[in-house]
Amino acid sequence: MTGETVATFLQENPRTHMCGELRASHIDQEVVLFGWVSRNRDLGGMIFVDLRDREGVCQVRFDPDYGEETFKKADSLRSEWCIGVRGKVLSRGENSNSDMPTGAIEVMAEEVHVFSVAQTPPFLIRDETDANEMLRLEYRYLDLRRPKLQQSMIVRSKVNQIVRNYLVDNGFLEVETPYLTRSTPEGARDYLVPSRVNPGKFYALPQSPQLFKQLLMVAGFDRYFQIVRCFRDEDLRADRQPEFTQIDMELSFITPDEIMSICEGMIKKIFKDVIDVDLEDSFKRLRYDEAVDRYGLDDPDLRFGLELVDFSEELKDSDFKVFSATIADGGKVKGICVPGGATSMSRKNIDALEEFAKIYGAKGLAWAKVNEDGWSGSISRFFDDETRATVETKFGANAGDLLLFVASTRNIANASLGNLRKQIAKDLGLIKEGDFKFVWITEFPLFEHDEETGELAPMHHPFTSPRPQDFDLLETAPEKAYAQAYDLVLNGSEIGGGSIRIHRSEIQEKIFNILGFTEQEARDKFGFLIDAFQYGPPPHGGLAFGMDRLVSLLTNKPNIRDVIAFPKTQRASDIMCDAPSVVDPEQLVELHLELDLDED
Repeated sequence: MTGETVATFLQENPRTHMCGELRASHIDQEVVLFGWVSRNRDLGGMIFVDLRDREGVCQVRFDPDYGEETFKKADSLRSEWCIGVRGKVLSRGENSNSDMPTGAIEVMAEEVHVFSVAQTPPFLIRDETDANEMLRLEYRYLDLRRPKLQQSMIVRSKVNQIVRNYLVDNGFLEVETPYLTRSTPEGARDYLVPSRVNPGKFYALPQSPQLFKQLLMVAGFDRYFQIVRCFRDEDLRADRQPEFTQIDMELSFITPDEIMSICEGMIKKIFKDVIDVDLEDSFKRLRYDEAVDRYGLDDPDLRFGLELVDFSEELKDSDFKVFSATIADGGKVKGICVPGGATSMSRKNIDALEEFAKIYGAKGLAWAKVNEDGWSGSISRFFDDETRATVETKFGANAGDLLLFVASTRNIANASLGNLRKQIAKDLGLIKEGDFKFVWITEFPLFEHDEETGELAPMHHPFTSPRPQDFDLLETAPEKAYAQAYDLVLNGSEIGGGSIRIHRSEIQEKIFNILGFTEQEARDKFGFLIDAFQYGPPPHGGLAFGMDRLVSLLTNKPNIRDVIAFPKTQRASDIMCDAPSVVDPEQLVELHLELDLDED
């Protein structure tokens, strides 16, 4: 077909409907559809084509009695050819397909035009495919034709629109901030961009718009938001990408309660408008210390129980030396009770749990099964009847339950058991499908000790404000200070986090000093912020949501790559367009760069 005939067909036959829109209410209507051939079948003198676009699939029937020429064209159609069809909507009657939204109707084709033909795809364009992910990423434009992925992109688009409308309605202004900025320490490596016109100098792609949005508050914009790309050069996991999207916001003259209320309203509207789920009126709140003590982690999954219990006091004099020695050295003995685990979990299952706990630093996993006539298991012989009764009472354990213990430092005991409870819940099917449990984690420690240097480092970032009652601790015991910080967690995944920011220059200078910055180093890195704080900065705070993670939870996708149109692999590469790639040596000369690489 020539370009002229294609243009003529499009001019004379503008699209009337998307394929997935047609229903019984459209019967007897003349329609024009465009899309791709998903499947074609020749059944006894009639040809049936499943025509697919982003909204769904509908069946098109080609009957020689309705047009011999059109029928002959249909005989040549093949998978993934791009076509246009003009025809009439008819009822499928007793041949209706209840598994398809459009299953009550079909389109009797009167005219068909082939816009382009297609080679045989390297994998079937269907939701259920056994093609490996690397192949699908190489042909991502074909993978994106699969209905499930297209639906994820549609949901993502809806979320974008809802966020924009909601925030604008609540007095926010959308402001774009720079992508080319300076490198600042925010906890991960920066992506650096060499400057051609400033030899030897580099831009950095922003890990977040943090400093710019604070400056917008100094500038008097009052409420800012941006759906923004951010970049981090870090090791990747299922919920990490080198480039990701944030719903970023900042507000002046605000309290944590007000910020959380605004964010809850936005999240509730997203869930209602996108998946028709009514969320609870207000989200649960847990202080950081309580969350870690009860669930082991600061991103707890509240869809099931299995809370951690501390037995350090009760077992400090235990005959089991692993426990008593750990407690004597300042460590903790904590455990979880698995209801019915004594019968549902074999020794092989328990050994697998022990190996899982070791991933998070535990040296082992002590266990006991509660039976009608006592305990059995690896540690049962070390405890008398009175101690066993005390443990069972504190656990709330019953006969048939499995008791699991970790003895280690507080951090390792919490981390290993916190992740173990999530794994057990998956293994035992304790998580109810379609259940959404939100929780705000508040009042984080202001600082944590860097694992490599032992020095204090900011738990979030150096611009987070301490609680007002902890300002004096910055002088005497900064490690004891808590922050006006808050994370929103959904089903065990952090989807957003923020804080009230420091707006007083003397407090910001103290934080820099605690972190080991000299006055000159602080000025070199953050001089523009320090200067801005000399001109009447308002009290302000904000939050950023991870768009990719939020959409993956909305669409029940385990990997955020399934909700990003063109994601990177776990090696931060794009195998579709072969990026990163080698560049022309002349480009390096222009940038005053010379590579020092091994010959390999």
